[in-house]
Amino acid sequence: MRLFNSVNDYGAVAQALHWLTVILVAVAWALGIFGDLLPKGAARQAGLAVHIFAGLALLVLVAARLAWRSVDPSPASEATELGSWMARWLGAAAGIAHYALYALLIAVPIAGIVLQFARGDALSLFGLAVIPSPWLKDAAVAHNVKEVHEVLAHALVVLATVHASAALMHHWVFQDRTLVRMLPHSKQ
Repeated sequence: MRLFNSVNDYGAVAQALHWLTVILVAVAWALGIFGDLLPKGAARQAGLAVHIFAGLALLVLVAARLAWRSVDPSPASEATELGSWMARWLGAAAGIAHYALYALLIAVPIAGIVLQFARGDALSLFGLAVIPSPWLKDAAVAHNVKEVHEVLAHALVVLATVHASAALMHHWVFQDRTLVRMLPHSKQ
């Protein structure tokens, strides 16, 4: 498989960055939702540590994705058998959704970092360094930031679900290669 995108298909790097993003979002969201169900103590602390690790890794991955896109542009959109106005509308909606996904992939972890600091807690950077909280613990601010973090995280998961549903619609309804182009080992 080739590393770079072709005119019609995504390369291995773009696919790997995409699917790693999917995995990290799923892990971070699941731990954010169900982390309180873990037993108190070491298990819950480990769950929170993995949640934070996944959020920080998402920031790094999004930066890598944006850098990669700047040197390896995405292939052209798949042609579908739709009227021109519908194709333009779907293309515009897809563009807006992609920008919104990137914005949320950045905003959710940043809100998480602010939440960590509002709790008065330090932020471990993958165990390599620790950033102490720049301000004192503030429970009211932490509560509000947690609400924002959760709403943004839910919005990210909903939008990602819409994105996946659109890919499935392209595959089954429009019967084009939109979905297949992002799958590893797809026929290229």
